Amino acid sequence: MDKRSDRTTGTAGHLTREDSVDPATEAFITHRNLLFTVAYEMLGSAADAEDVLQETWLRWADVDFDAVREKRAHLVRIATRQALNRLRALRRRKESYVGPWLPEPLLTTADVADDVELADSVSMAMLLVLETLAPTERAVFVLRDVFALDYDDIAEAVDESPVAVRQIAHRARAHVAARRPRETVSPAETRGALAAFQQAVETGDLRRLLDMIAPDIVLLTDGGGIVQAALAPVVGADRVAHVLGRLDAGIVLQPVEVNGYPALILRLGERIDTVLAAHIDEGLITGLYAVRNPEKLSRVDRETAVSR
Repeated sequence: MDKRSDRTTGTAGHLTREDSVDPATEAFITHRNLLFTVAYEMLGSAADAEDVLQETWLRWADVDFDAVREKRAHLVRIATRQALNRLRALRRRKESYVGPWLPEPLLTTADVADDVELADSVSMAMLLVLETLAPTERAVFVLRDVFALDYDDIAEAVDESPVAVRQIAHRARAHVAARRPRETVSPAETRGALAAFQQAVETGDLRRLLDMIAPDIVLLTDGGGIVQAALAPVVGADRVAHVLGRLDAGIVLQPVEVNGYPALILRLGERIDTVLAAHIDEGLITGLYAVRNPEKLSRVDRETAVSR
């Protein structure tokens, strides 16, 4: 039915399978990772995706389980409707967001990075492209092009006819194709570029740093109006290098896997200051995505606390 397995893009699972769980609970646990990933790709927020899972569970618990024909499709339908409601509310909230908005970074596992299609679908660059879609277009694109759900199942999830869903999918696909990154770089290439980038930043080697970034590089910094961040994109190698050269001397850079690709956590003492993701094109860093909003870093902080 779909090309994606029911695994999460991160560490979303909180429930554990017990021998004595009832069939409804077992079905929810079985597909929980899929539901989280669908919601995250629609919302760009792990916190909101978790809320969608809670709302989905509450509605699933009230369903006449014996009347459900296909449990997986039914659960996806509930989660999609809840995510659509939340997405429409979020879009209104983002209109007053201070500075650039970036997705909440999501720590991902090695098996996600090995799955190029899944890694690409949750990358920072791709999630920013999905932000340019209307809510229904985004839902249809995610369900069809990422998870390959049947048009009939998608139609039930978004309250449209199958014919309309096909048209929406075609329109969304063309929109994404015109805006998505030109080149998909392997995690190994990204990891190598970021390792060199990390060394250049740590040693203050400005010349080497300038050699690694594209002349038209774009740096987006998301502080959410809570911490200091550029209120507009920083464009150009010299300007970006100047910003990077002003990093606090006490900053420690830690390699991690975020949104399917290698990234860096910038720490000041025990506190996460920034999660920095990069887009690589033809061997040069063309995009840097710096998430500094503390509200978007709390999950990463919790999940990395064990290793500190």
